[in-house]
Amino acid sequence: MGRSENHIRQGGGPAPRPEGTATAPDYWRYARHLDALAAAAGTSVGPEADAVAAVLRDRDPVMAESAVVTHLGRRAARLLTDPGFPAWARAMGAAIGTRAFPARRLREWTLLKEITHGEPWTAAELTAASDWCQRIAVQSLTSFEALDLLAAAGRTRRVRNTAAQRLGRRSRPGLPAPPQLPG
Repeated sequence: MGRSENHIRQGGGPAPRPEGTATAPDYWRYARHLDALAAAAGTSVGPEADAVAAVLRDRDPVMAESAVVTHLGRRAARLLTDPGFPAWARAMGAAIGTRAFPARRLREWTLLKEITHGEPWTAAELTAASDWCQRIAVQSLTSFEALDLLAAAGRTRRVRNTAAQRLGRRSRPGLPAPPQLPG
């Protein structure tokens, strides 16, 4: 039987990997970070923010930000209609600091929350939002104004088509017609 990389090495432990490639311990750290963030989320906002800050101190900034963004998505989706969302978002923003990707994702969750609750938002914010944000918006929002805007000015054909389809479904007999944007 020939030797392969899938067999256990004689000296024990994994074979050396080229610099910059992920190893199993990296994936385990990512999973441990997600577990720690989920556990902290069951407490108050302070420990959760501390956990986010701790994860962001990991030696692999890309992996750390990915874990934090995954956590933000899970938490924000649950908190979107919760009155505690603004305090949570402020605490997460402070913990994230100047990290561009997690900060942008938190801003986009905040935009989705504002639209969901009928709070002030601007067309410029929604049209400048990432493809991810616009896809989430057309799948989950019920705001005729937001859907109409995305049907006309969404970043991708997929977003524009999905928004138009959702508006079309809303205008079936028996349902109120979507309002027209001023202009």
